[in-house]
Formats: sequence, C-alpha cells, structure tokens
Amino acid sequence: MDNNELTQLVNQLSIEYFHKPFVDQASFNGRLRTTGGRYLPSKRKIEINPKYLDELGMDELIGIIKHELCHYHLHIEGKGYQHRDRDFRELLNKTGSPRHCRALPSVRERTNSHTYKCTQCGHLYYRKRRVNVQKYRCGKCRGKLKKV
Repeated sequence: MDNNELTQLVNQLSIEYFHKPFVDQASFNGRLRTTGGRYLPSKRKIEINPKYLDELGMDELIGIIKHELCHYHLHIEGKGYQHRDRDFRELLNKTGSPRHCRALPSVRERTNSHTYKCTQCGHLYYRKRRVNVQKYRCGKCRGKLKKV
C-alpha cells in the first residue's frame, strides 16, 4: 500500500464512520517508533506507522486511522481534540475507535530482556535494564537475586 492508497482508505473510513470527507493528506512514516499514528494539527496531516500494517494487519490499521480521524475532525470543528478532552473521548466511543493501539510483537519481544529470580521465595523479576545483584535484594522476602 502506498501513500495515495492510504489517503483513499482514510477518506473512505472518514465518510463511513464520520459522514464527512477527509480532504487532506495521509502518509506512512517509518520513523514512528512508539505510536501507531499521529495527527499533525499545524499541517492537518495524518501519519501512520507502516509496521502496524505489516505485523498486525488491516484491522489494527483501520483502528489507528479511526483514532486519528477523531483528532482530525474535532480539530477542524474547533472542539477539544486532545486525549484528555471529553469531546474526543465521546467521539471515540461513538465511532468504536480504540483509545490506544496494541504493542507491536517485534517490540514486545525486546522489552523484558533481563530476568531475575529470588533464591529464597522464587519470585521472578522482569527488567529492561540490568540490576546489580550485589546491591539489590528481593522486595518480598529480602532474599538474594540471581540472573536467570
């Protein structure tokens, strides 16, 4: 799917769920890392992370587009278009749009790369960063930690 096909899909979803046309541009942005998409109010442009289409498929992409269209249409109407605004939350519920997108499977695999186990109670700790096992102890029983 290229940017023109994406813009056509966004316009189609806008008419179907919001009964208003999408007259601006939508494009893929491969540099997005922590989000499925974003709406840029200054440019009135929607950018979508292409990894979501590749890894999670069309259903997740449609959910992301509907979420960004909520931002878009509320901004054009002059209503509250940010996540904290009541207008935004109500429009999300009305259109069945997700509040957050799912985590990418490729990113989820890397998040917890260090696992530690208490030698006394056996409690497991999952950490992104290394833990100094000489300095830190188990939070439940004060036992020593061991890297698994």
